[in-house]
Amino acid sequence: MKDLSAMDNTSNEAFRLLKQLSVHLEQEDKYQPREKGLILIESTAENDNTICPKSRNLKVEDLWSLTNFFGLSMETFVLAVNILDRFLAIMKVKPKHLSCISVCCFQLAAQVVEEDCDIPSIHDVIRISQCKCTVSDIKRMEKIISEKLHFEFKATTALTFLHLYHTIVLCHSSERKEVLSLEKLEAQLKACNCRLIFSKAKPSVLALCLLTLEVETLKSLELFEIALRVQKHSKVNDKDMLYWRELVSKCLADYSSPECCKPDHKKLVWIVSRRTAQNLHNSYYSVPELPTIPEYGYMNESESEDSCEDMSSGEDSLSSSPPSDLEVSFFFDDYKPKLKSRSRRLYPL
Repeated sequence: MKDLSAMDNTSNEAFRLLKQLSVHLEQEDKYQPREKGLILIESTAENDNTICPKSRNLKVEDLWSLTNFFGLSMETFVLAVNILDRFLAIMKVKPKHLSCISVCCFQLAAQVVEEDCDIPSIHDVIRISQCKCTVSDIKRMEKIISEKLHFEFKATTALTFLHLYHTIVLCHSSERKEVLSLEKLEAQLKACNCRLIFSKAKPSVLALCLLTLEVETLKSLELFEIALRVQKHSKVNDKDMLYWRELVSKCLADYSSPECCKPDHKKLVWIVSRRTAQNLHNSYYSVPELPTIPEYGYMNESESEDSCEDMSSGEDSLSSSPPSDLEVSFFFDDYKPKLKSRSRRLYPL
């Protein structure tokens, strides 16, 4: 079998991608969670006073909910999970501290990936996550995590390899780009990230398993041959591939099963008490109708003054009193994708 670099249709872009792949393959071990620590978490019972797989997995689902709510990227979510697992694998953590730690990992990942203007404030993250900690708690925990991980946050993750593999395959293929969906591959990676066991897999192997399983479903001989060349170039042996492919396939089957609770696509509705509604920021209320601005003709001074008076009185009423009923609807149209109701399955496959 020919190597990818020896293929006739290899362009300068393809050569650059292969070189970039080699660099990430050398770095992936450096950013992988310590296996002994992960095994210790796996062997922990739920009633023990330490982190168990279920509590870790639930916090990862919360991380995706935060990522989705604030409209941040998939890269932020995957990096936050990586930081969380690396920290849990080297530190003995009590369950009561896990919420604070996960919020800190989310903030650290956002600071690495997102633009400054897109990073949510700590106050907003604390309020939305309901982590029951203060800003000073977050700051102290961020310092601890940073020191324990030696300030090395920009990690090589499975998403890094998934994007590279996807681009390399399309670069060498004559198939349409729509055939191999990157969005579907990312959704499958989210499902794997929500299970602790996949943090033990090498990021390159996990990404390659997702790629080859998807290629098999497409029944494309050309894509399958390219995927095998990618495996050879990545120096992933067949034994590791078979072991992790079986686990990934089972995970994806569980997430696709009818028993799996999938989120609906309805707009988010929160039921809050009157006291809570009074403490919410005004911008989170449903915005009432504003006075209609005349489109034709000219207003005289009296009409203009009356119009301004109505608008100001409307603002006063909005800021001074909460909604009368207990049901408050929040439509986060500015965030894409929209926050879906929390469930065990975060994304349809």
